[in-house]
Amino acid sequence: MSLAEQPKTGIDSAGGISRRQGWGLFWLLVAALLAWLVFATWPAWLNDILISKKAFISAILNGITLAGLYFLVASGFTLVFGLMRNVNLAHGSLFLLGAYLGYAVTQWTGNWLVGVVASFLILAVIGVLMQMIVFRRLEGDDLRQTLVTIGISILAADLMLAVWGGQTYQLETPDWLSGAITLPVITAVRSNGASVFLTYPFYRLVVLAAAIVVGVGLWLMLNRTRVGMMIRAGVDDRAMLSASGVNVHLVFAAVFAIGAGLAGFAGVVGGSALSIAPGEDIRYLLASLVVVIVGGMGSIPGAAIGALLIGLAEQIGLVYFPTYGVVLTFVIMVVTLAIRPQGIMGKSL
Repeated sequence: MSLAEQPKTGIDSAGGISRRQGWGLFWLLVAALLAWLVFATWPAWLNDILISKKAFISAILNGITLAGLYFLVASGFTLVFGLMRNVNLAHGSLFLLGAYLGYAVTQWTGNWLVGVVASFLILAVIGVLMQMIVFRRLEGDDLRQTLVTIGISILAADLMLAVWGGQTYQLETPDWLSGAITLPVITAVRSNGASVFLTYPFYRLVVLAAAIVVGVGLWLMLNRTRVGMMIRAGVDDRAMLSASGVNVHLVFAAVFAIGAGLAGFAGVVGGSALSIAPGEDIRYLLASLVVVIVGGMGSIPGAAIGALLIGLAEQIGLVYFPTYGVVLTFVIMVVTLAIRPQGIMGKSL
C-alpha cells in the first residue's frame, strides 16, 4: 500500500499527534486561559500588570460589543462592495443619515422602535435609488463609481450639517433597554470575603445580539435560499442569469436595499450606544473598509471575524496603548494583507 493510500488516523508516522490535533489542543488551551482570566480571582501581580481585572474584562466586552456595531455597518458594505464589487464610498453617509433620521423620527413619535424601522425603510429606498441612478449606469467602472460616490458623500455631509448642525446628538433608548445587568464575573473580593461582580450596560449586549442575528440571517439568505443563489450567480455570470429569465436588475436593487437599510439600522443602533455627530460617516466608512479587507471580500463570516479583531484592537489599545492604539487597526490590516491578500475568509482569485 502506498503512502497516499494509507488511512488517515490523525497520528503521524512517528506516533505523534497530527497537525489538526495540535491546533485543536492549542485552541483548547487558549479557551482554558481565557476562562481562567474571566472567572478566576486574579493574583496581585496580574492586577499590577493589566491595571485591574475590571479594566481588562471591560475592555474585552467593549471590544466585542463595538465589533457587533462595526459588523452591522460592514454587513451592508460587504453585500454591496465585497459581494457585488460596487464601490460605494457613500456608505458611511448612509450610516450617518440613518442615525439622524432615526433621531428625528424618535423625537417626533416618542418611540425608539419606530425610529429604527423608519430609518431602515427610508435608507432601503435610498439604496434602491442609488443603484438605479448611479451604479446601474456605471457598471464595471470602478474609478467612476469611486469618484461619484465620494462626491455624493461630500454633498450628503454638507446637507446633513445644514439640517442638523454641528452639535452632537444622543438617541435615548426605551426603559426596557436601559440600565445595567450583573454578569457572573468576579472583579474583586472585599476584605469581608464578599465577591464584587461586574455590571455591564444591557443595551451593549443587545447590540451584540442584534449583530449575531443579522449575521446568521444574511449567511442563511446567501447560502441557503434561492434568492442568495441568484445573487451569487448574478455576480459571477450576469448574462447567464438573465438568460434564465431572472430580472437581474431587480435582484441587484434588492441587495442595495438590504445593504443601505442595514446602514440605516446600524446608524440608529450606533447613535443610541455612542453618539451622532459630523465626521462619524468617515469613521464608520473606514471601519467598514478595514473589516471587509481583513475578513475577505463578500464573506459574512469573514466580516464578523474582521469586526471582532478591529473592535478588540481598538478597545484594548484604548486601555493599554492610548497613544498608539489607533495603529493596531492598521497593523492588523497590513499583517493580514501580507499573509493572506484575499482576507482571512476570502477566496483566492
